[in-house]
This record gives sequence, C-alpha cells and structure tokens, in this order.
Amino acid sequence: MRVICHEFIKQRRIELNITMQDMAKILGFKNASTYLKYENGEYSLKANHLPKLADTLKCKIDDLFFIKIISEIEIGANTA
Repeated sequence: MRVICHEFIKQRRIELNITMQDMAKILGFKNASTYLKYENGEYSLKANHLPKLADTLKCKIDDLFFIKIISEIEIGANTA
C-alpha cells in the first residue's frame, strides 16, 4: 500500500526554504494553518495537489510516497 510520507514533505520544504504560507498559496489553501494540517497528515492530500506539490518540492510524485508493508498477521486480523 502506498502512503504519503509527510515527514519527507516537511523536510524537503524546509531544505528548500519554502514557508508554510508559500505552500498554502501554491496549493490553493486558505492559510498556513490549513496547509500544516495536510503536512502533518491530519487532512489527506487530494490527487490534484500532488503534481504541484512535487513540482514545488523539486521531486517526483513517487518521492512523496512510501510503501507500507502489511504483514500477513495484520491481514489475518482484519479478515477475522
């Protein structure tokens, strides 16, 4: 399963000296506090945000994700 890597997004934004207010403006959010909720994972990013986000962070869309490996035990617990 592919999951957004919020820590990568935050680290990359900081490395590139992009403020949360700038990110909010680029992605079309009302303000920095709204953007922060996306960056922290409180809100889910929409698919249409990903190209702008990757472009701004100078990375590929795939770089925004990590693969979550689900063990057979977890899968078995969910089907019981």
